[in-house]
Amino acid sequence: MKKMIIGRKIGMTQVFAEDGAAIPVTAIEVEPSVITQKKTVEKDGYDAIQLGYGRIKQNKATKPLQGHFAKADKGCFRILKEMRCDQIQEYELGQEITLDIFESGEMVDITGTTKGKGFAGVIKRHGFRGGRSSHGSMFHRAPGSIGASAYPSRVFKGKKLPGQMGNKQKTVKNLMIWSLRPERNLILIRGAVPGARNGYLFIKQSAKA
Repeated sequence: MKKMIIGRKIGMTQVFAEDGAAIPVTAIEVEPSVITQKKTVEKDGYDAIQLGYGRIKQNKATKPLQGHFAKADKGCFRILKEMRCDQIQEYELGQEITLDIFESGEMVDITGTTKGKGFAGVIKRHGFRGGRSSHGSMFHRAPGSIGASAYPSRVFKGKKLPGQMGNKQKTVKNLMIWSLRPERNLILIRGAVPGARNGYLFIKQSAKA
């Protein structure tokens, strides 16, 4: 059975190891996630479960979602996340998944939405060096030539140019669970995870470990 759960980023702090070393950790609040839907090969073409996280009032959900949540009879949720799995028979509709499925020292992959930084130039977005700072050079922070003259007469896709920076889904792999705090529904992850405070994260068992 694959392990997966939804959490909310609280922020970063530090803990001390037995040898006195300061370890940077990210605190993630992990309230129980509820299985709101089971998808099967016969009906949907693949096996998966849908997790709900962050309870909200019923009037905050649309009418179609209210009917969807009524099947599990566990309330309405702000966040829905789908996860494919092989042993679909091991899950039940309305089942709650808590942080007890994980153990300290386990490796996980965490998916979140990175901080949005708006429209950025090539120096901030891609780390370009830029031009000379001398007076009169007229070339300081511009991208420079992009090689699109008579041939090939176009700009290739993926060219590093100014544009939207951040606000994208990103997965950081092989992060270690430093410790679990079940009494406060907290997971302490060694290192940094994507996103700002109060951002929602999807935590699942590492695919590479």
